[in-house]
Amino acid sequence: MAKDIAVGDKAPDWSLPDHTGKPVTLKSLKGKQIVLYFYPKDDTPGCTKESCDFRDVESQIIRAGGVILGVSLDDKESHQKFVKKFGLPFPLLSDEDAAVSKAYGVYKEKNMYGKKYWGIERSTFVIDPDGKLKAVFRKVKVDGHVDEVLTALRS
Repeated sequence: MAKDIAVGDKAPDWSLPDHTGKPVTLKSLKGKQIVLYFYPKDDTPGCTKESCDFRDVESQIIRAGGVILGVSLDDKESHQKFVKKFGLPFPLLSDEDAAVSKAYGVYKEKNMYGKKYWGIERSTFVIDPDGKLKAVFRKVKVDGHVDEVLTALRS
């Protein structure tokens, strides 16, 4: 079991395909602030609201020197539909084997209606331009979350 990563730690490295199939790596974004948000599933109520909230503040995140990346276990085809349906202007990354989700400690056993299953616990990581964790939000509540993220980016 990977230890939980915390503010000040070096962000675990990754390379994941985006919704167009192009690989995106942590190294390729060096020098930018990265808002890396992990969400359970494309086109479900909470994940849609969260993604649309990020979409709606994207210009403020860019002004703060940031880029937004969404990560879920969904495949690229699912991501393409989600991006198109809601006009999401940022890449969605496919972590189909959950390797990156595990590295960030967000792949957890969940329990819904008495059924246990493994999936992503909604979490957001703000990574500074040097690749260190600037802010960590776990068990994210969608309402008001983008404001917390903007505050962290600007700090």
